[in-house]
Amino acid sequence: MDRRDHWEHVYHTKRPDQVSWFQAEARLSQALIARVAPDRLTRIIDIGAGASTLVDGLVTSGYRNVAVLDISAAALRIAKDRLAAAAASVTWIASDVLSANFVPGQLDVWHDRAVFHFLTDAGDRARYIAQVRSAVRAGGFVLVATFADDGPTRCSGLDVARYAPSELHREFGDAFALIESHRELHTTPTGAQQAFTYCLCRVRAESDRAMRVPTVSE
Repeated sequence: MDRRDHWEHVYHTKRPDQVSWFQAEARLSQALIARVAPDRLTRIIDIGAGASTLVDGLVTSGYRNVAVLDISAAALRIAKDRLAAAAASVTWIASDVLSANFVPGQLDVWHDRAVFHFLTDAGDRARYIAQVRSAVRAGGFVLVATFADDGPTRCSGLDVARYAPSELHREFGDAFALIESHRELHTTPTGAQQAFTYCLCRVRAESDRAMRVPTVSE
């Protein structure tokens, strides 16, 4: 089963609130986005969103340039149906992030909760990071959340990579200035706890690649 078929199967056989990564509200992600993007015209994309409720929170908060990308068309249909008429204000993209066509510099904020950790192949991670570097403008922000270094080793029947904040930032490299990192203990629908690492970075312009930005952890 290829990657697309795997996730289509997941969203055809489980309700959104049955998958382990389900959040009734994406509070930490929304708070971090609001901090770096107070302008409601900010161009935001939620990568591998599935049926995540982050888009609901962003639209309710007044953001008007929100895009949602997922490899599963079934997942996007669930989110669209939930948003009802408000879905018309969102750009929906059914695509694999590794092969999606992004216009260079088209985005101000890139958000990913629980996609990057499924990229266990170094080549796939390099392709992902190349997509981020192309799509997000210099000075824009990248918020990526993965399983923490003490988090699960598998999810949805797949192996995952786990990261401490320094390890996650190292994957992205000096083109991304780490602004802050967070640890989140996520409670799954079955009551188990999963540790996540969140890293919020700013995309450096070529002229400031040598600048060091201290990490602020909470």
